[in-house]
Amino acid sequence: MTQRKAAVVGGGRMGVAIAHLFATAGRQVTVVEPNAAISAAAPERLRSISHARGTAESALSVMFVADLGGVPADAEIVIEAAPEYLELKSEIFARLDAHCAPETILTTNTSAIPITRIAAAATHRERVVGTHFWNPPYTVRLVEVVQAAETSPATIERTMALLAEIGQEPVHVKRDIPGFIGNRMQHALKREAIALVQAGVCDAETVDFVVKRSFGARLGVMGPLEQSDLVGLDLTLAIQSVLLPDLDVSNAPQQLLVDLVAAGKTGVKAGQGFRTWSDAEREALERRLDALR
Repeated sequence: MTQRKAAVVGGGRMGVAIAHLFATAGRQVTVVEPNAAISAAAPERLRSISHARGTAESALSVMFVADLGGVPADAEIVIEAAPEYLELKSEIFARLDAHCAPETILTTNTSAIPITRIAAAATHRERVVGTHFWNPPYTVRLVEVVQAAETSPATIERTMALLAEIGQEPVHVKRDIPGFIGNRMQHALKREAIALVQAGVCDAETVDFVVKRSFGARLGVMGPLEQSDLVGLDLTLAIQSVLLPDLDVSNAPQQLLVDLVAAGKTGVKAGQGFRTWSDAEREALERRLDALR
């Protein structure tokens, strides 16, 4: 019996993790990564995930190539996990659309860019769909399956079934809006969190502590609308009537975030962001993520 094939375009943290998902589900996976340094580090990341998840690395069928021409033309699905630049993604989809068999599903793991914009570069746009995985995808199992303007119902159905088959929890996003569902809510929270620090209400450590020790601790078992129903919509209305007029409504990133990035303080990878990060703290954070169940 011929082994089913999948491909991932992008060998960074998310790309390798997605490749691991498909490989543990018995797929032969090809990872495309043109950057030699990233490609060289990818196998070790794959081994690290296998160790953390208790999977046998020897049982995984994953190969790394440098060019899109190495994608199997008969792959069942190709997941693009390249950097968040529309021009780059458009080029990738134009090439994949010309290279892959007509039945291959072409997906993008973009976190925010509307799928319709990315799909515009393809001729067969009916087979292009968004599959927004969350980090790390082997513990956060949700995948947002985003329907673009020309995505066919058959593509949605096949993608949802395939993701469920490999152990993920797909949801159908019926309108192609920036950020989809999860990131719209996550970045609304981030906007307010950054605004609190910028206004001097508290420091970044306090923001994170409050979220993790209060409503964040229960979000895994009760969503925001469930919680609203539980406490009563009359109470929710009363609180929002007082609170909403005072919330941050910036329609552009706060200056604090802009200034940090301009100064090269881009977070864990730089050792400094909203907080200061040592190598030990970075490793501890990654272990906490990998330990999620």
